[in-house]
Amino acid sequence: MLRRLLRWILILGGVVIVVVGGGCGSYTVTNPSTVNNTATANPQTNNAVTATVQATAATTSNTLKTVFLILMENHNWSDIKGSSSAPYINNTILPMASYAEQYYNPPGNHPSEPNYLWLEAGTNFNILNDDDPSDNHQSTKQHLVTMLSNAGISWKSYQEGISGKDCPLTENGVYAPKHNPMVFFDDVTDGNNPSSATCIAHVRPFSELAGDLQKNTQVRYNFITPSLCDDMHDTCAPFNDAVKQGDTWLSQNLPTILNSQAYQNGGVVFITWDEGEGGDGPIGMIVLSHDAKGGGYSNTIHYTHSSTLRTIEEIFGVSPLLGDAANATDLRDLFKTFP
Repeated sequence: MLRRLLRWILILGGVVIVVVGGGCGSYTVTNPSTVNNTATANPQTNNAVTATVQATAATTSNTLKTVFLILMENHNWSDIKGSSSAPYINNTILPMASYAEQYYNPPGNHPSEPNYLWLEAGTNFNILNDDDPSDNHQSTKQHLVTMLSNAGISWKSYQEGISGKDCPLTENGVYAPKHNPMVFFDDVTDGNNPSSATCIAHVRPFSELAGDLQKNTQVRYNFITPSLCDDMHDTCAPFNDAVKQGDTWLSQNLPTILNSQAYQNGGVVFITWDEGEGGDGPIGMIVLSHDAKGGGYSNTIHYTHSSTLRTIEEIFGVSPLLGDAANATDLRDLFKTFP
């Protein structure tokens, strides 16, 4: 009788064999994802194994692979949400997105340039102006894209209005370096050199993004700045309405990203604004991803640009957390699955 009641569990090199005394029932698990189909001899044991596998997957899964960060300009969230000038954002993007109701630029951090630097390094380096890199360039290597490069993670800054033939260190037409944080770092520009091969390879015209997505040759971190007319900064023809101009730009360009393999297979789009108008905000933060809660989910958690930087570092698994990112609340509440 005792022998008939004995049960042996032999674990050999990751293969589980359960032998039940007094019968012929046994199963072998070689792939945790097939437990429900193959483990039929002992339903109670099977349920426990399945629960353990699912719990392990939930804590180790990282399906976010490609980040797109789109920067718009100079509008409070109250100027955007519900605005008749932003029908695409309100009627198309928000119903399928997650978004924050209490997202701010860092306290007193104005004008534009300090906020772009903050998104790259978690600090403004005591810069409170929009001067060119010739005046404000930094020698530190402690900033996001260099950390990504050191980790073997590809990146590009896509800027609307540049030629791609040089490192764009000065304002030209609808392009402004104050909206392109990477060109303020000497290790990207080879010491503020307009002929820098490193800079030219990584800072590219926005018009190239669509082709990169079509060929599935895009990088993993994509920093995107529309032109001064398209990012809601300036009032330009044909609409003479900065919000409508930016909303229209999103309607024309965001679908290319959302329809790409990069987005469909582990992509996330962050759309935010650089700073509040007349104060620190709140400003917009919109998240689009198959891993986001979506469906118009919103929260009132207090966030800043430090939250975005921390979130991107966590997605890519790079450290240390830069500057104020170490003190920030990340954006994980806007996701259903997060690293």
